[in-house]
Amino acid sequence: MKITRRCFFFVLTCLLAILPAFPQTPNQKFLAFVGTYTDKTDSKGIYAFEFDASTGKLTPKGLAVETPNPSWLVIHPNGKWAYAANESGKQSAISAFSVDAKSAKLTLLDKLSAVGEDPCYLSFDKTGKYLFVANYTSGNVVVFPILPDGKLGEHPTTVQDAGVLGPNKERQEAPHAHWIQASESGTSIYVADLGLDQVLEYRFDPANGRLSGPSRLSHFSNRQYDPSARLASGTGPRHAVFSANGTDMYVLGELQSTVTAVHLVGTDDYVPTSFQRISALPTGFSGRNDAAEIAMHPSGKFLYTSNRGADTIGVFNIERRDGRLRLVANVPTGGKEPRHFAIDPTGRFLLAENQNSNSIVVFRIDPATGGLSPVSTTEGAPSPVCLVFYPAH
Repeated sequence: MKITRRCFFFVLTCLLAILPAFPQTPNQKFLAFVGTYTDKTDSKGIYAFEFDASTGKLTPKGLAVETPNPSWLVIHPNGKWAYAANESGKQSAISAFSVDAKSAKLTLLDKLSAVGEDPCYLSFDKTGKYLFVANYTSGNVVVFPILPDGKLGEHPTTVQDAGVLGPNKERQEAPHAHWIQASESGTSIYVADLGLDQVLEYRFDPANGRLSGPSRLSHFSNRQYDPSARLASGTGPRHAVFSANGTDMYVLGELQSTVTAVHLVGTDDYVPTSFQRISALPTGFSGRNDAAEIAMHPSGKFLYTSNRGADTIGVFNIERRDGRLRLVANVPTGGKEPRHFAIDPTGRFLLAENQNSNSIVVFRIDPATGGLSPVSTTEGAPSPVCLVFYPAH
């Protein structure tokens, strides 16, 4: 049978109509800004890399900005500004930068005192109007207002952590705020204090940026109670992450290399309760180790931690039924002291920064198991200790 040109195109049109459309490939390239320690190293500040999330390739783009000891970085939700914790003892500061994505450069907007010693964690409130700071050595937390031009307001709110100290005389001799994050509702902030073996809850008023707490009055019993999460003695809470639904918190204990799972949700006078405590170390490991970072996979199915000493990334599966963790692997990072790691925005790769071997290792994430397989290693990244992603243009 002879097929005319008109008939051919009619059939082709019908086939195209019933076939599924080929998925459009979104932009898979990102910038990665890497914070470093500049004292006792050759580092100059914050460095930029290009990351291709379709291949896992990481390409250096040079120094983004010169600044002292930028040990923690955050990108504002509007994408215009970046903020760094300059961890320098009594001279510690918080720096605000504008971001030029095309040139991969940061430009200083202003720099203010951290109102404390050795800031080690920064985050934002839910509105993006405030910057939260956890100061490690001085054990206090600070709330800076963010002005319309990205600069920080000069009248911050500060609160000193207080409570019963943990048993480790060297590391828990005083309060040490190490992590700060807003609750799902935005009306509380949680602070992991390594010295107190607690995750403190402060009430936060987004109308004026003020903090109160950590204890509050129960509406039902008309008595004071402590809504903070108390952990096993000597845990040394460092960082924490929330579950996908916000009902649970997973707290990384630096001093004992553990993860403690805590229920957050209950009645109005509910005290957060731990329901699991699990080691993050490889089976049979002995020796010095300091757990460092914890992160939740975007799918909510996997949890990761890093070990300095064992020099591994711990891989956990999260039980959907009850939120309990199961340690399924400990993967060597190929370097020394993985202080930090970050999961790329697509959820396909995990990038581990080895502080003492000056390298960043890219791992591919198995979407079925959460397992990690090394893809590439970028050498010559001076003392990398923090990495944040930014969409490249």
